Amino acid sequence: MTRSMTGFGRAQSESAELSISVELKSVNHRYFELSTRCPRQYSFLEEKIKSYLQTRIARGKVECSVSILELDAADVEVQVNHGLAKAYLAALKEITDTYEVRNDVSSMSLTRFNDVLAVHKVAADEEAIWNAVLPVLTEACDKFIAMREREGEQLKKDICEKADHILELTEFIEERSPETVREYNEKLKGRIRDLIGDVKVDEQRLLTEAAIYADKVAVDEETVRLHSHIDQLKSMFEDDSAIGRKMDFLVQEINREANTIGSKASDLEITSRVLDIKGNVEKIREQVQNIE
Repeated sequence: MTRSMTGFGRAQSESAELSISVELKSVNHRYFELSTRCPRQYSFLEEKIKSYLQTRIARGKVECSVSILELDAADVEVQVNHGLAKAYLAALKEITDTYEVRNDVSSMSLTRFNDVLAVHKVAADEEAIWNAVLPVLTEACDKFIAMREREGEQLKKDICEKADHILELTEFIEERSPETVREYNEKLKGRIRDLIGDVKVDEQRLLTEAAIYADKVAVDEETVRLHSHIDQLKSMFEDDSAIGRKMDFLVQEINREANTIGSKASDLEITSRVLDIKGNVEKIREQVQNIE
């Protein structure tokens, strides 16, 4: 299945303990590149996420955002710094005795002093958290890939249409090329008659000149390779692996053959078709840049 390199997918899940959401989006890139955003206390997930996504995504610059909201605070501990509390109480008593003021300190007021209470989070069970995140990540990735495949089908259709048009233009060139040799031969005879009148012309010499010209403008090898390259390009869509980079190389080869035909052409009609081929090749190249 052909895939685009742009995609988006989002999924979320909520249990009694956790609310989890995962969002994936990507743009074109030559290789697979991942940036992950997780809550700091769950940074251990980043490597696991990367390992999972590498098994499903071959190319593209991918952003993965993970949100984890704890709905149950049972894994949070509040600890009292007894040494610091005693020190604060001693200081307050000293103030009371020294300045003869009322000591109205309460437990509530004591906890307002810095660091008397410390909140500690119990270390997360990494395996349990990953097992909770994985189904959400999988669902988001499924949606992400489905979007890539939908766009990939549109790219495939467009590329195949342009490739078929290139074949039509190539077939015209194949039919037209022998005609240019015949026309050159007739023009050559006409020029000679204009120059020397009815004097007998060496037919063998004319045939030699025509053969030299025919060899110079022959594009048979290039058109055969164009047919082969186009067939290869279209057959690549049947491959389930990442095909974008292979396609990019093949499109360069198609463009090279078109350039060679253009350099040999001395006929306006062939030149016009070559320009049309190059225009379609460039459009295909732009589309191929979007394929995984």
